[in-house]
Amino acid sequence: MVMAQSLFLTLKDTWPDCRIDVLAPAWTFALLDRMPEVTQAVTMPLTHGQFGLLDRIKLGRSLRSEAYDQSIVLPNSWKSALIPFFANIPVRSGFIGECRWGLLNDARKLDKKILTMTVQRFVALGLPDDAALPPKYPVPRLTISREQQNTVIGKFNLADVYTKTGVLSAKILALCPGAEYGAAKRWPAAYYAEVAKHKIEQGWQVWLFGSDKDKAICDAINREAGGFCTNFAGRTSLAEAVDLMSLVNTVVSNDSGLMHVAAALDKKLIALYGSSDPGFTPPLNAKANIISLNLDCSPCFKRDCPLGHTRCLTDILPDRVLDLVTLTPSSIKQAGRK
Repeated sequence: MVMAQSLFLTLKDTWPDCRIDVLAPAWTFALLDRMPEVTQAVTMPLTHGQFGLLDRIKLGRSLRSEAYDQSIVLPNSWKSALIPFFANIPVRSGFIGECRWGLLNDARKLDKKILTMTVQRFVALGLPDDAALPPKYPVPRLTISREQQNTVIGKFNLADVYTKTGVLSAKILALCPGAEYGAAKRWPAAYYAEVAKHKIEQGWQVWLFGSDKDKAICDAINREAGGFCTNFAGRTSLAEAVDLMSLVNTVVSNDSGLMHVAAALDKKLIALYGSSDPGFTPPLNAKANIISLNLDCSPCFKRDCPLGHTRCLTDILPDRVLDLVTLTPSSIKQAGRK
């Protein structure tokens, strides 16, 4: 969803007065609410992998009254093209995918050698079929108000975050140790704890982010760091996590949704890649520092290391991450990105 904002921004740049409605799962609405380009979020009632033919037909027909001019179908599945078809939307754009001729009448052929990144593929679908490829893409930028920040500051008793003059009272490091995909994308908890301990000793606050599924690993990190971290794992909604992250200075994260959120919040970011490919779904921000060891066995795109060692992550030592946390943007530029 964060990468899809590049498409929304492209559409607004091309047609400033266009209305953009987004059909998506309700849990993503917290992100859409922070994208000013989006007019309305429409609830997708079906879960990932659920076919629900009759539900798709019914939803499509219910959208006919909106009289949309165009639909852009980002997923490549056959079933994802059903709703725009039954909504009678005159221009239905998407990649051919699972033989979707007919369901799509602006069906594009995806050349993965030209469109190597997910964000490029999204943006290309918002451009004319004869546009030069790969396209330039605007970087995502989530918009957070001071009112939203004050709300989470009040809810989580963080009154000491700002001084009376509105300046951050201490630097804040956010750690995002989870990754829904699997263990082959998770940097070791002990390494995260080592980073946390060093920054706490230097006077930083350390905040831990994650879902309910990440609570155990965040608890372990906090224990190893002496209990001095603020652990938000399992305690926040997605909206609250985004608004809290807007308050931090620096983020260390696995390749995850929160990594993309941090990039879209324009945070200094150290992104750790194991089994996934930083060339395909990188954080879309010039401040992002990507660490990927480029071993012969990676990226393997596996949930668990097929070789049993996960060296693509365990060989990234905490000192390397701490060096990047400490470096200023100008120092990073001089040292060169790796």
